[in-house]
Amino acid sequence: MDKNSNIYIAGHSGMVGSACQRLFESRGYSNLILKKRTELDLTNQQAVESFFQKYQPDTVIFAAAKVGGIQANIDHPGDFLYKNLMIQNNVVEASRKNKVQLFINIGSSCVYPRNSPQPMKEEYLLTGTPEPTNEAYAIAKIAGLKLASYYKKQYGFSAINLMPCNLYGPNDSFDLRHSHVLSALVKRFSDAKSEGQHEITLWGTGSARREFMHVDDLAKAILYFANQPFDEDFINVGWGIDISIRELAQKISSLVGFKGSIRWDESKPDGMPRKCLEVSRMKSLGYCPNISLSDGLKQMINIYGSQKNQSLDTQ
Repeated sequence: MDKNSNIYIAGHSGMVGSACQRLFESRGYSNLILKKRTELDLTNQQAVESFFQKYQPDTVIFAAAKVGGIQANIDHPGDFLYKNLMIQNNVVEASRKNKVQLFINIGSSCVYPRNSPQPMKEEYLLTGTPEPTNEAYAIAKIAGLKLASYYKKQYGFSAINLMPCNLYGPNDSFDLRHSHVLSALVKRFSDAKSEGQHEITLWGTGSARREFMHVDDLAKAILYFANQPFDEDFINVGWGIDISIRELAQKISSLVGFKGSIRWDESKPDGMPRKCLEVSRMKSLGYCPNISLSDGLKQMINIYGSQKNQSLDTQ
């Protein structure tokens, strides 16, 4: 991928897109095309087509999606399915029609079945039903993966599909209505410590296991695979190592210095029992992440603390 290429980062204001923007700019990629949601509605087919005709991107990093945690997915499944289908269908089709040279699709480990064997190999896709609490999002992401893959087969569309594990990092949301588990736990424990709480109640049993990767490691994977021959249908991107939510909570509690007790509300859902990727294909192609979970958690705690202090200063 030439450093003078026109590179459209769809979703540049989100966690993945902003990580790509930071990395690409630091590596000298000078022609980044960035459009806010208010400037380009990706659910509008005509607007997307007009945008592609005008800007003619050579490469598309597709990191745009409607995302959220368990409760958001439970409350708004129709929105998650409809909007994500519309966004990806419009962008993939416009990329094909306008002869984009390279399309990099960022999927999700939620595409795998709820009861998938662990760790999850690429061939386990569509061997069972999705996790019910985020079924709508999973169906949309499966459709996006398959659309890019089928276009590659039918039209010679140059597509790379990357399926990352759970992500965290700069620009993650700490809004408990929309946040993912790691950022939510950072907020909950940090607030409990500063407010002098003696107990904190968390959803589920804590037994569910998740794999976490820093979003900067995903951005590096995107740049790496953009500059390598890629003949795979899709590949997993992650550590191949998971941790229970209970262990994660205890780790964050210790790092923020919370001294109270943790109560688990077992009436709330755990979500998928385990999500750990099998990443031998990724490693065989020469990429491995390098930001440890401990270092990443310390960064997230500092980011949340800075945001909270800034919010207090403006009140």
